[in-house]
Amino acid sequence: MKKVLLMAFAALAVLYAGCGSDASSSAAGSAATVAPAATAPDPKGIGEIRNVHVEESIDEAMSNRGKGIYDMKCSACHLTTDKRVVGPGFSGITNRRAPEWIMNMITNTDVMLDEDPTAQKLLEECLTRMPNQNVSIGDARDLLEFLRQNDVATAGSKDGALVK
Repeated sequence: MKKVLLMAFAALAVLYAGCGSDASSSAAGSAATVAPAATAPDPKGIGEIRNVHVEESIDEAMSNRGKGIYDMKCSACHLTTDKRVVGPGFSGITNRRAPEWIMNMITNTDVMLDEDPTAQKLLEECLTRMPNQNVSIGDARDLLEFLRQNDVATAGSKDGALVK
């Protein structure tokens, strides 16, 4: 009986040691599983656009050029309402995202989707990666002006996400 108990105890000791339950291995194991502290996403996004100056009033010429770009490059996936088609609807976008973020998403699409937490969350929701449309910074600024005008029409306000 003593031998059976001793063998059972030895077997438990081997199992216990094999599971890594001693203090040194559990400390090492927990250190390996601790995730690094998350940093807050940059409200301006990732890219070369760091400062965008917008006037209080809408520049009609820029907005009209932006509408043409939207019709050609964006309208197949994005509506000007809040309804999602392939990508999210644009209504209220300037109230949710800084102008720099919007322009970086337009001009630096791949890096934004790979590295920006906000863009990654949108990708998870929409399940379709936004293609890089090779939009110039000037055209992106025109698109931004169109989106500002659209927000006045569809959301009743614009520029709620300006980074001060």
